Amino acid sequence: MSKNELALVKKDTVDVVANKVKQFQENGELHFPANYSPENAMKSAWLKLQEVKDKNGKPALEACTKDSIANSLLNMVVQGLNPAKNQGYFIVYGNKLIFQRSYFGTMAVTKRVAEAKSINANVIYEGDEVSYDMVNGRIQNLQHKQKFGNINKDKIEGAYCIIELSEEEVYTELMTMDEIRQAWQQSQMWRKDQKREREGSTHDNFRQEMAKKTVINRACKKFINSSDDGSLLINHFNQTDEAAEEAKAQQEINENANSEYIDIEASEVNEQQEEPKQEAEPEPEPAQEEQTSVDEVMNDMEEKEAVAEGPSF
Repeated sequence: MSKNELALVKKDTVDVVANKVKQFQENGELHFPANYSPENAMKSAWLKLQEVKDKNGKPALEACTKDSIANSLLNMVVQGLNPAKNQGYFIVYGNKLIFQRSYFGTMAVTKRVAEAKSINANVIYEGDEVSYDMVNGRIQNLQHKQKFGNINKDKIEGAYCIIELSEEEVYTELMTMDEIRQAWQQSQMWRKDQKREREGSTHDNFRQEMAKKTVINRACKKFINSSDDGSLLINHFNQTDEAAEEAKAQQEINENANSEYIDIEASEVNEQQEEPKQEAEPEPEPAQEEQTSVDEVMNDMEEKEAVAEGPSF
């Protein structure tokens, strides 16, 4: 894409979104934190967008409609997120560009909406002592006693997340390890018959952190959606997830329609290749040498899952 073509796309997307955001602010519908600059966020997003490609290697700015590009940018800005901070990323589904909020982005929105002081999670291991009260269907007064010797990634029984709203009010989400694995199984990174983490995979190597990440995401989403607040921010929070699901579904429909005439041929090829496929060693995970922290590994893995059609968190 030439510089002139890029400039035209930017004018029809970034400039349009900037004007829309300004309108929201003038009408009192949108208020950003003091440390958030929508202009800087869109500059970061524009740089990222020039690197995004669809699964065929075509640049997103060429493959996607201008409306979907503008909508993805608007969803990002209204939520007060910035891709430069790993709070989200852009994914192509067919001819639509979608902004996918990350684990860090979900936490950021929750803190902003709920004015939460902190969002913390921990893992429950075999041998830990856990007690809590159920009050009106909600977990209250969770107590967790853990011994250092109990810490073992192969003996995780569950995980919990506590969102601290004030000194006296907290929101608690608790998941068993079975529930956590069921969430992981929604990802297409997992094979159809896979029940546990593949040895050497991110879910295996960082099982404790992935478990905490999963329960944090569930807690944040459930808490936000339990709010009576019908603000522009919450609407776009939900629209981000809904748009991704709709785009993925439409892409699957289109791909199935395109493959309808080659089902027999594909079946024959699969039968011929079935035996060596069973004997093949599990695919190695992408190299992580350049990652500098567990959070970076998880964020990188989350983005890869989203591109593979379906983050499991």
